[in-house]
Amino acid sequence: MKIVSTNVFVGPNVWARFPVIRHVVDLGPLETWPSAKIGEPFIDGLLSALPGLREHGCSYREPGGFVRRLREDDGTWLGHVMEHVAIEIQDVAGSDVTFGRTRGTGEPGQYNLVYEYRQRDVGLAAGKLALRLLMHLLPAELQAQVDHEIDPGFDWEDELRSFVLRAQKKEFGPSTGSLVKAADDRDIPWIRLNDYSLVQFGHGKFQKRIQATITSETKHIAVEISCDKEDTHNLLNDLGLPVPQQRMVYSAREAVRAAQRIGHPVVVKPLDANHGRGVSINLNSDDEVEAGFAEAKQHSKSRAILVESFITGFDHRMLVVDNKLVAVAKRVPGHVVGDGLSTIAALIDQVNEDPRRGIGHEKVLTKLELDNQAQRLMADAGVTEDTVLPEGEVFYLRSTANLSTGGTAIDMTDVVHPDNRDMAERAIMAVGLDVGGVDFLIDDITKSYKDIGGAIVEVNAAPGFRMHVAPSEGEPRDVAGAVIDMLFPVGSETRIPIAAITGTNGKTTTSRMLAHIMKASGKTVGMTSTDGVYVDGKLSVKGDMTGPKSAQIVLRDPMVDFAVMETARGGLVRSGLGYRRSNVAACLNVSADHLGLRGIDTVEELAEVKRVVVESATDTAVLNADDINCLRMADFTDAEHIFYVTTNPGHALVKEHIQSGGKAIVLEQGMNGEMLAIYDNGLHMPVLWSHVIPAALEGKAMHNVQNAMFAAAMAYSFGVDLDNIRHGLRTFDTSFFQAPGRMNVFDEHPFKVILDYAHNPAAFGVMADLSDRLDVKGRRIVVVAVPGDRRDEDVADAAATLAGHFDHYICKADDNRRGRGEDEIPQMLKRDLIANGVAEDAITLIPDEPQAIDHGLEMAQPGDLLVIFGDNSARCWKQIIYFHQETAPEGDTPAPAAEPASPDLEELFGGEPVLIRDDRGVRLARDDEDSD
Repeated sequence: MKIVSTNVFVGPNVWARFPVIRHVVDLGPLETWPSAKIGEPFIDGLLSALPGLREHGCSYREPGGFVRRLREDDGTWLGHVMEHVAIEIQDVAGSDVTFGRTRGTGEPGQYNLVYEYRQRDVGLAAGKLALRLLMHLLPAELQAQVDHEIDPGFDWEDELRSFVLRAQKKEFGPSTGSLVKAADDRDIPWIRLNDYSLVQFGHGKFQKRIQATITSETKHIAVEISCDKEDTHNLLNDLGLPVPQQRMVYSAREAVRAAQRIGHPVVVKPLDANHGRGVSINLNSDDEVEAGFAEAKQHSKSRAILVESFITGFDHRMLVVDNKLVAVAKRVPGHVVGDGLSTIAALIDQVNEDPRRGIGHEKVLTKLELDNQAQRLMADAGVTEDTVLPEGEVFYLRSTANLSTGGTAIDMTDVVHPDNRDMAERAIMAVGLDVGGVDFLIDDITKSYKDIGGAIVEVNAAPGFRMHVAPSEGEPRDVAGAVIDMLFPVGSETRIPIAAITGTNGKTTTSRMLAHIMKASGKTVGMTSTDGVYVDGKLSVKGDMTGPKSAQIVLRDPMVDFAVMETARGGLVRSGLGYRRSNVAACLNVSADHLGLRGIDTVEELAEVKRVVVESATDTAVLNADDINCLRMADFTDAEHIFYVTTNPGHALVKEHIQSGGKAIVLEQGMNGEMLAIYDNGLHMPVLWSHVIPAALEGKAMHNVQNAMFAAAMAYSFGVDLDNIRHGLRTFDTSFFQAPGRMNVFDEHPFKVILDYAHNPAAFGVMADLSDRLDVKGRRIVVVAVPGDRRDEDVADAAATLAGHFDHYICKADDNRRGRGEDEIPQMLKRDLIANGVAEDAITLIPDEPQAIDHGLEMAQPGDLLVIFGDNSARCWKQIIYFHQETAPEGDTPAPAAEPASPDLEELFGGEPVLIRDDRGVRLARDDEDSD
């Protein structure tokens, strides 16, 4: 049994609408050994290792369902068992995950094992540990058969403990986790920005950030004050707030003198430490003060140590958010209570049996430990771990009440005295924190400090929330909710509008059209595409950026207030979407491309992958009614509206949809040509004639007419008025500068050249149709290749699609042969073109792309049309525009820009081509190596 391959999906995917991990596992010889057949000792060992599995419902959807599956008939297969084990291991570590699914891949003994995760590294480690546990539990005779290294020293308890500790370092801590949960509860999106506690709430320009409980609104000077205990003490003392006497010292001798002046007992603590580290309390002698100084020194970053009067009373943490007290917790140091029979060590074991106690922050309480501090306190009290405490006697194993060292918390929020409430709020306002904790010592929090005394011993920035969200006793408080409500008051915007675009062909052009329309409407647009990530029309990251990483770049940019996400098959198959949902999603078309790769073998399977994008839409799904695979997606979307796109005004389903008040954009025949018209709730709204769209080449480029229809439909769905839609479409063209590699036309030679990135039969088909529609006085010549990773039948389909539309074919290969021989693809194209009736003397083989393009340019005569299907678009364009010049300007490869040069600029430069160059040295990146 082994893991063959792994995918980590970061967003909605073909398996679920949330992050999951997918392992392809091969059971090998264990395919014939389901759980019940392996035997009862295996099942018992599994349930003993992970008792929580007894609660798994599995397909029976009730506790005990999974155990029933283990024992019923022959049992269940180990891939399914591993799924449940990986889920339960994460649950033990504190990750609340429940979803899992195991399905056969179609290969004997192989399964798609899918399970939910919260943190990537934790989820992956859980899968590996699950496999190791199953191998360890197998009977010896089966262990000998499996292709998996069995660790003879495997100790499950040690392995699980180590896993939990590592998981806690990766997972959010209780404070950050509570804030993330509060954001989820309020439907506020979030993005984890590092491996620790830095989190972005909201998208684009609406974003706010937190790190633990420090927020992006927390003032730096307030944090500095709170971290300097002397400054805090003086500030509060000057306002008349209750604080202990305090002296700052730099040596043990000074500490002793300060304690004598203040009067014993005293507290000694570092000036700049936190979480109770290095704090010694109730020191009554010079020797104790010296020892406390040494302890504090170990935890101090500076040389300064504080000595202050010891205030008696119970330790209370008072949490203030946005200048309002939201929670109070009475904190009790970790302790045991004698029963007259048990030793201190036994009492600790009894306390740790509490199911609420775990390792570190795993659970709401932390297990007690007999560490150095506990040993010191026992030595001071003259007891050992073997001492039997009298019944009812309390022994404290900690001098401070932090939950992280085993303390407990009792909620006191509803009974705090108003004077104490006002005191805490004034203290935090004085320091200037938006979120702050006041450590207040008082005998009874229900009585005023003015009457019974009490003192503020510390003010904390980044206060922990665990004691409030999960107190040992009392009512949990939604303190995280108060923080989120402060950052995002009711009615605040948190999400930028997201337009998601997928399909086999036309995605990039449609994305650029929509981005152009939205920018003209006043939006700062972030766009992902196969050319790169663009922000406000400027290239930010160059490369093929159509996967989830590029989506995150846009959503994290604080300038962006509208996102256009081109989403390709490769990223969806590999990692899912980079966002939970979009407002408007479109599927332009689905045709054969990339089949036979990554488990996608049919057009129907490809449509299922692309459907993930449509399923993400909440407001509107824009679908190609002329493509049956797109049309079927209407049954799977939860979007409020379906917006159909059709070039067939007689489309029966669309007509019925319109009559029932639905939305559609239709290409209608008029007296002056073809009109794009929108229907909405009975209204008929002409948009513009297809022949006035520059990208449509006077209406002849039908694929760009359709792309314009999709862009118009999506813009309209976002509330853009028709005038802005018309203006956007009339000012967008397919120059290299605005749409590199997308039907770029060059007319400066005696012949016309069209450069296009088409690389599949459907795309070749629309370009062949365009060449037929254009008025060409001479010959039609094409330079063509098919990517090497396409199937032989795809190459044959490409040749069949192009045959008969051109007078001469120059067959080349892409730079990256993708596993094919040097001239294998050109030879295949030639063979298949001949099979489809093309004369052999009308075919030229030149495997090298630059040489093939040069040959085509040399071959073309006045009046000819040369269509080039280029792989390296920038290099191809440079060859085209500098053809027959003795030397091209060094490095003058035109760089794509989001906005085209205007006619005025061309006139200014005497009608010569205007080259726009990127001189910023943009970094290269590739987000989706096999995008379509």
